[in-house]
Amino acid sequence: MRASTFTNSNGHLPTANKKGWRVSIQGLFKLLTKIKRNPSRSYRARFQIYTNETLNWFQIILRLQGSVIPVILPWVLACGVYGFFVSLAYHMKLPLPIPQMSKVLPNVVVTFNIILSLLLVFRTNTAHERFWEGRKLWGALVNTVRNLARDIWIFIEELEPSDRVEKESTLRLVVAFSVAMKLHLRREVVNEELEALMSPLHYGKLQSVNHSPLEIAFWIGDYLQHQYNRNCVNIYQLTALQKLVDDLVDILGGCERILKTPLPLAYAIKLKQLLLMYCLLLPFELVAGLGWWTGPILAFVSLILLGIEEIGAEIEEPFGHDPNDLPLDVICNTMLHNIEDLIESAPCTRLEALRIGR
Repeated sequence: MRASTFTNSNGHLPTANKKGWRVSIQGLFKLLTKIKRNPSRSYRARFQIYTNETLNWFQIILRLQGSVIPVILPWVLACGVYGFFVSLAYHMKLPLPIPQMSKVLPNVVVTFNIILSLLLVFRTNTAHERFWEGRKLWGALVNTVRNLARDIWIFIEELEPSDRVEKESTLRLVVAFSVAMKLHLRREVVNEELEALMSPLHYGKLQSVNHSPLEIAFWIGDYLQHQYNRNCVNIYQLTALQKLVDDLVDILGGCERILKTPLPLAYAIKLKQLLLMYCLLLPFELVAGLGWWTGPILAFVSLILLGIEEIGAEIEEPFGHDPNDLPLDVICNTMLHNIEDLIESAPCTRLEALRIGR
């Protein structure tokens, strides 16, 4: 494009173009000001939501905690060293196992590129689907716990002063179900987390059962039935409350399905075999054109491929203690705080209203 398109005969910008540039610059400044006033849209702010840490963009890039680099780093270094030896053999004119000038090798590498791309995409999507399904189930658990606790507190009448204590104990049992479910999914034994949420009798019995969440669900259902027998709740309210208890058990079953149905072992083995074969063949294709850069390039390629595969393996089972697993401890603490707030700030019951009326 000629310069005359933007300038006049004197070499200066026309007035119309000057106004256009001024408007564009003003619009850019307005956009930057808007982003600055709304920091929640920045990547730094979103990272702080997940980790409660304030880090800039450069610090996030260099962060190793929570990434898969420490896990795959030995394999990446091994690939780099392997590529260096291939470069050394090529430089010293040693006979290579696979001639780099072969016409078959480029086609094989291209075929591997296509196959590995499809398999890694499928692997990552499958793992993320399991991760997201687990998150949805725990989100449903939070809502069910809140609904069940609220309905128990509102529906069940307190005929005696001791009913308040029993009701509060049942609300804490609802939270104990979530904590027991977390421990069950992590294959951990009953510990002091549950001891603080129930009576010593219940805690001692819970240590001897095989499935603690189901036992707690039975205790909650038994309490609801007992209140119905005392005419503290009608049949319609009992049905609604028992439906919420059933929802707790259904959520538990959904999480167990994710936990006990891992990716088929044959698929995982085949994917790792193909990755190994690809990393073994690739330097013979690269060495003629890259020379001594074959090792670093092979290490970089293996970092990408092995990293994607390891991410899928890590988030495939989202209930553990890995940095990228679901924050189950935080979720359980949230439910506990919600229940404690409900107990402390709940409105007066009918029994208390009668006392006030007297």
